[in-house]
Amino acid sequence: MFDINIKNLKEYFKIAFKTITTRRVRSWLTTIGIIIGVFLIVSLLSLSQGLKSGVMNELNRMGKDLITIMPGDITNITSMISGLKLTNDDLSIIKKTEGVKTLVAMDYTTVVVRYNNQKKTTMVYGADWRADLDIFKSDMGWSLAEGRWPNPGKAEAVVGSIIAKDIFPGIKAGNEITIKGRKFIVTGILNSVGTKDDDSMVGIDLNLFKSVTGERTGAKMALAKIKPNYSPEFVAEKLKSNLNENRKRQIGQKENESSYTVLTSATMANIVGNIMGLIQAVIIGFASIAIVVGGIGIMNTMYTSVRERTKEIGIMKAIGAKNGTIVTIFLIESGIFGMLGGIGGTLLGLIFAKAIEMYFQIHPLFYLKADVGPGLILFSITFSFAVGCISGYFPARAASKLKPVDALRYE
Repeated sequence: MFDINIKNLKEYFKIAFKTITTRRVRSWLTTIGIIIGVFLIVSLLSLSQGLKSGVMNELNRMGKDLITIMPGDITNITSMISGLKLTNDDLSIIKKTEGVKTLVAMDYTTVVVRYNNQKKTTMVYGADWRADLDIFKSDMGWSLAEGRWPNPGKAEAVVGSIIAKDIFPGIKAGNEITIKGRKFIVTGILNSVGTKDDDSMVGIDLNLFKSVTGERTGAKMALAKIKPNYSPEFVAEKLKSNLNENRKRQIGQKENESSYTVLTSATMANIVGNIMGLIQAVIIGFASIAIVVGGIGIMNTMYTSVRERTKEIGIMKAIGAKNGTIVTIFLIESGIFGMLGGIGGTLLGLIFAKAIEMYFQIHPLFYLKADVGPGLILFSITFSFAVGCISGYFPARAASKLKPVDALRYE
C-alpha cells in the first residue's frame, strides 16, 4: 500500500517539510500537545527514577543484616505520627530476641543550639559511641569529612554536613557549641549521609543527651544487627512477635493488632519500589492523556490539510501519483509533527529535570539526581513519532481515496 521507494523518500520529505514550514503557526500549535506529554514523561520519570535510585542506594548502604524497629503500625498513619516511643522494656526485649547481635537505640529531639552568638533550632541525637560507632561506620556508611569521633562520656559532639555548611557556616572541629546551657566541643564534621534531616543533626553522648534534653527513657526507633547465619526475615518475625506479645500482656492488645513496625532492608526496598512504581504509573497515565490530546490535534490538522490541498492532491494523482504515494507523504508529514513534539518535549524535560537537580544540590531538602538514560530519550522520540504517524493515518487514507477529477474541481 505504501510507496516507500528509497529514491522517492527524499522528495516526499521535501514536500512534507515545505508544507510544515509554510504553516508555521499551525505547526507549532499542533505539536504543543505532544510537547507537553513528552515533557511530563521525561522530566517526572527521570526525577522519580533518580529519587528511587537514591533511596535504594541508601538502603543498600545500610546492609542486609540491619532491621529497623519503630513504634506504631506502618499501615496506620495516625499511630506513626502520634509521638510514640519504644520503651526501655521494648528495647530490652529487642536485645534478648533470638538472632539479635547488637542493638542501637536511636533517640533524638529538637532543641536550640548556640554557636558564636547564633541560635538555631536543630535536631540533636544521642549515641552510645562505644557500642554504636561500629554500626554507624560499617553498616550505615557514616564517615568524617573533618576531625574525629567523640569519646564516650565526654562533652563532645559530631555535626552533620549541613550544620557546617548552612546552619552554622564556618564551624570547624575544635569549635564550641552550647546545647541547653551545656557546652560541647565539636570533634568532627560528617560527610553527607544522604538526606537533609540526617545532615542537619548534632550527635552527642547518649547519657549526656538524656541529662541535657530530659529524654531519659526509651527511644524513637531502634536498629538491630542480626547474628551471622540468621535470616533477617526470621529475626524480624521473632521481634514483631515478642514485642506484640509483651504489649498484649501489658495493655490487653487484640490478637490481630500490631503496635510495632519491623522492617528488613529487603522489605523497605520493596515498599520504596512499589511506591515509586505507582508514582511512575500515574505520571505515565497523565502524560499519555496529554499525548493522546496532541495526537488528536495532529489528526485534526491533517484533515484540515487534506481539505486545503485537495486540488494539489488531484494534480499529483492526475500526473500519476499512486494512492500509496499520497498516504506516504501525509504519514511523513504527521510523523514529523510527532517527532518535533517529541524532540521539543524531551529537551524541555531534560532542562527542567537538571534545573530541579541543581536546585536540590544548592537547597538539599533531600538529595535528588535526575536519572536520564538514552533509553528514555529514544523511547520518547520514537513513541512521539509513532503517535504522529498513527494520528495521520486516517487523514492520509482519506486523501489517497480522492478521485483526480473531483479533486481538480474542488474549490
